[in-house]
Amino acid sequence: MDRKTISGFLIAAAWLLPSCSKQKPVIVGSKNLTEQVILGEIIAQHLEHRLKDPIQKSLNISGTLLTHNGLLSGEIDLYPEYTGTAFMNVLKHNSMSDPAIVLERVKNEYAGLQLDWLDPLGFNNTFAMVVRGQDARERHLETLSDAAADKKGFGLGSGPEFLDRPDGYRVLNSSYNIKWSAAPKTMDLGLLYRALQDKQVDMAAGSATDGLLSKLDVKVLKDDKGAFPPYQACVVVRQEAENAHPGLKQALLELSGKISSDEMQKMNYAVDGEHRQPGQVAAEFLKGKGL
Repeated sequence: MDRKTISGFLIAAAWLLPSCSKQKPVIVGSKNLTEQVILGEIIAQHLEHRLKDPIQKSLNISGTLLTHNGLLSGEIDLYPEYTGTAFMNVLKHNSMSDPAIVLERVKNEYAGLQLDWLDPLGFNNTFAMVVRGQDARERHLETLSDAAADKKGFGLGSGPEFLDRPDGYRVLNSSYNIKWSAAPKTMDLGLLYRALQDKQVDMAAGSATDGLLSKLDVKVLKDDKGAFPPYQACVVVRQEAENAHPGLKQALLELSGKISSDEMQKMNYAVDGEHRQPGQVAAEFLKGKGL
C-alpha cells in the first residue's frame, strides 16, 4: 500500500470513528424527592461501574405522571418507582394490600407499555401516618383504628400530593372514620415533622422511610385495615433501552434486594438531616455493598 493510499485510508477512518463512538447514553431519571434522587444516584453510579456505555442523569424531574410520561416518550430510559403508585396512580386500579398480587399486575401491565418492571430493590415505602410520641402514649394510640376511635380528633398535615392522590387521603378516609378537627394543612414535606413537633398539626402524612422517624419522639400508627397499597421500590426501564444496551438489565438486577428500609431511612436522613450530597451518600452505599 503506497503512502497516498494509506493517507486516504486514515482520513476516511477519522471521519468514521466519531460517528461510531457516539453511543446513545442511558438516561437515568428520578422524581423530585430526596429518596428518589438518592436512588437515581445509586442506579446511575452502579451503571457507570458496570457498563461501557455513557450514563446520563436526569434527576429531580417532577411528580409521578410527568416522570412516567418522560419514560414513555424516551426522554429518560429508566427511573425508580413504587408498586402502589404505579398500581393506583398510573394504572388506575383500586387499592389492594397484597404485595405479590400488586407487583405481578404492575409487571404484566407495564409490559404492555413496552416497559420492564424489575424485581424490588428491597424496601416498602408506604405512607406513614405519624403522631407525636407523647400523644400516642397519653391517648393509647397504636393503630389507625385507635385514631378513628379517639373522640378528640386530629389536625392533619401533609404534602399537597397526599390530598389529591387516589391512594392517599381518599383511601385513608374510606377505611378509617377519623375525626378531623380542622381542614388539612398542606406544606412542603421538609416542614412536616417540624409542624408536628411544634403542635401545628396532630398527625402527619409521611413516608415509612423518612429519615427523621428514627430521630424524633414520634409514633407511626399501624395501618391495621390495610388501607394503603404496598409501595415496593423497583426500577422500571424501557425495553428499547434494554435492547440497545447489552448488559443493562443484568446490571440493574444486581441492585434487587440490596436496599433495606433501615438503610434507605439512614440515607434519607444523611441528605435531609445532615445536609450531605445525594451523590456522596449513594457512592458510600455502593462501596459498602461491594458494588
